[in-house]
Amino acid sequence: MSRFLCRLEEVPDPGSRGFRVNIDDQETGVFIIHQGGSVSAFRNSCPHTGVNLEWVPDQFLDSENCHIQCSLHGALFEVQTGLCIRGPCAGQSLQGLKLENRDGELWLCV
Repeated sequence: MSRFLCRLEEVPDPGSRGFRVNIDDQETGVFIIHQGGSVSAFRNSCPHTGVNLEWVPDQFLDSENCHIQCSLHGALFEVQTGLCIRGPCAGQSLQGLKLENRDGELWLCV
């Protein structure tokens, strides 16, 4: 099953955007990262505490737009893989989600 999220052009490069979607009959926070022409999708949940990652709505990247950053403790995650490279959950990863770009439309595959 696929769910339409938005058009690629609606997310700046570099940039991010959050969504609430129904996955397995449960409302779940997800987000996408657009960086260097590629797009990644993850569940919006820190592996350390389970809190949402964004500082403000749709702001998941650090100030340099290089890494995903947790709003609670500042942990940094790789944009492509979701691997935590700094912080209390170093070595753990965000849960990646499959995303398809269909002629400029971003679809979450669940």
